[in-house]
Amino acid sequence: MLFIELVAQGLVQGSIYALIALGLTLVYGLLRILHIAHAALFTLGGYIGVLATNATGSLTLACIFAMLGAGIVGVIIYRLCYEPILRQPPFVALIASIGLYIAFEEAFRIIFGAAGLTYDAPPLQQYVSVFGSLHFSLAELVVMGSSLAIIAALGYLQTHTRVGIACQATVSDPQMAQSFGIRLRTVRDLNFFVGSALAGFAGVWVALLNNLVEPTMGSVPSYKALAIIVLGGMGSVRGTLLASLVLGVAESFGTIYLDQWLDRNAIAFALLILVLMVRPQGLFARR
Repeated sequence: MLFIELVAQGLVQGSIYALIALGLTLVYGLLRILHIAHAALFTLGGYIGVLATNATGSLTLACIFAMLGAGIVGVIIYRLCYEPILRQPPFVALIASIGLYIAFEEAFRIIFGAAGLTYDAPPLQQYVSVFGSLHFSLAELVVMGSSLAIIAALGYLQTHTRVGIACQATVSDPQMAQSFGIRLRTVRDLNFFVGSALAGFAGVWVALLNNLVEPTMGSVPSYKALAIIVLGGMGSVRGTLLASLVLGVAESFGTIYLDQWLDRNAIAFALLILVLMVRPQGLFARR
C-alpha cells in the first residue's frame, strides 16, 4: 500500500514539474535558448493567483489571470530581451536570462515584501479517498487532472494543427519556413506565450498546495526543470513529460528511503548525474 501511495504522490508532483519544464522545452526547442527567467514567470503566476483569489474568491479566475499575465510578460521578455540577441552565441542569451531572473526576484521582494503572501481561505483543501485507501486533497486531484488535460491539448496542437506544424517547421529550417509564408515572429510570440502561461498556471497550484508564494519560490523548481529537460532529451516535449513523472516518483520514494543521505531537492541532480554518466543524450531522446 505504501508503494501505491508513493507512486500516486510522485505523479502529482511530477505533473507540476511537467507544467514548469514544458515551457523551457518549448523555448529551447524553438530557439535553443536556456530560458532561466522562466522561473520568474512561475513565481509571477503564484503571486497573481494569490492576489486574484483573495480579491475575487474564484480560483478559476485566478488561473485565467495568472496564465494571461505570465503569457503576456513572457512575450514581452522575448521581444525586449531575446529577439535583439538571437544572432549572438547562446551563452549571451543565457547570461541575459540569469540577470533577468535576478531582477524579477528583487522586484517581487520590493513590491510584495520578503515574507511572502498566503491565501486568506485556501480553496480545495478537502480530502477525498480514492479506491478507499489513497487520500488526496481536491487541489492535488485537480492539478493532476488539469495538467494531463493541458499536456494532451498541447501534444494535439503540436501534431495535428497548422500552428503546431508551423512551429515544427520553424525549428527545422526557419528560413525555409519563412519562404513558405510562416511568420517567424508570430510563431515565436505564440511559443513564448504558451510556455509562459503554463509556468503561470503551475505557479498558482504550487502556491495553493504550499499556501505560500515568496520571491524565491521559482529558484529550486527552475533548477529541477533544467535537470528534467536534460533527462528527457533537450527539446523533446514527450521526453520532458516522461522525465517529469520519473523525477516526481523518484523524489517521492527518495524522501522515504534516501532521506538519511540525500535531501529531496538533491535527488533531481543525483538522478541527472547518473543519467549523464550512462546516457548523455537523455533518457527519452530520439536518434
